[in-house]
Amino acid sequence: MERVLVTGGAGFIGSHLCDRLIQRGCDVICLDNYFTSSKDNIRHLIGNDHFEVIRHDVTSPFYAEVDKIFNLACPASPVHYQHNPIKTLKTSIYGALNMLGLSKRVGAKILQASTSEVYGDPDIHPQPESYWGNVNPIGARSCYDEGKRAAETLFMDYYHQHRLKIKIVRIFNTYGPRMNQNDGRVVSNFIVQALTGQDITIYGDGNQTRSFQYIDDLVEGLIRMMDTGDDFTGPVNLGNPVEFSILELANLVIQMTGSASKIVFRPLPSDDPRQRKPDISLAMNKLGGWKPDVKLEEGLAKTIAYFKNKGI
Repeated sequence: MERVLVTGGAGFIGSHLCDRLIQRGCDVICLDNYFTSSKDNIRHLIGNDHFEVIRHDVTSPFYAEVDKIFNLACPASPVHYQHNPIKTLKTSIYGALNMLGLSKRVGAKILQASTSEVYGDPDIHPQPESYWGNVNPIGARSCYDEGKRAAETLFMDYYHQHRLKIKIVRIFNTYGPRMNQNDGRVVSNFIVQALTGQDITIYGDGNQTRSFQYIDDLVEGLIRMMDTGDDFTGPVNLGNPVEFSILELANLVIQMTGSASKIVFRPLPSDDPRQRKPDISLAMNKLGGWKPDVKLEEGLAKTIAYFKNKGI
C-alpha cells in the first residue's frame, strides 16, 4: 500500500485529490495550515483508517516516510496570495525546498502543482509548455507568478543535480465543489453573487477569455502524471482547451441560477491576463489520451448545487 503525502490537502484541489487517492487504496497524509483551506473539505475523511491530517506549514521542514508527494500547498487566488505576498513567495520557494528535501531523504516521487500563471499575460495563444511566458516580476501578482516559476526551477535543479523523481504540472483555471466562496475566483464569485442577488462584477470589458476545467478532470490528470515513468518530468499543461469569455460565463451563470442579478463592469486589475488557453497536446500524448470530459454546463450545475447546499 502506497503512502502518499498531499500538502495543501484540505484545500479545494487537495481535498478532492485525497478522496481519489483513498479510493485507489493509498494511505494518505494530508498536510495543511488552513490559511485558505477548510477542515470542512476533509471532514468526511476524518476517522478513515487510511487518512491522517496534520496541521503544518510547509515553510518549515516536515519528516515522514512516504512513497509519493503531491506539493499543492500555496494560496492560489489573487485575493489570498496578495493578502501577504511575502508569505506567498516563501510558501512557493521554501515549501518546494522542504518537500524536495523530504523527497531526496526518503526516495519519494514528487509532483509540483505549478500554474498557468507562469505564462503571465501571454503573447502566444494557446500556450504550449515550451513558451517561457510574459511575466511582470515586480507587479501585484508577482509573488504568485514568480514563486511558482522559482519552484519549477528548484524542481528541475533537483532533478538534474540529484536525479530526483519529479513531476511538474501547470494547472489552468479549475472549478467545482469545495471552492472557497470568498477566494475571489471568477466562477465562485459569479455563482455566489447570482445566488445572493448581488450584481455580477466583471473586471474589464468581459471579452478576456479563460478556459474552465472541472475538478474531477484535473485530479485524473494529476494521478496520471504521477503514474508516468521517471524519465518524464514535464512540465505538462492540465486545463480545458475550450475557451470562454468572462461575459459568456457571467450570462451562463445567471441563466443556470435563474438569478435576477445585473452585470456591472469595473476596471481591470493590473497584470490580469487577456487570454488564457492551454495547448494540451503533450498531456494527451504522455498521459494516456487525457483530456477534460466534463462540459462547462455540467460542471457549473454541480458547483451551483454545492453552494446552494451550503445555504448561499
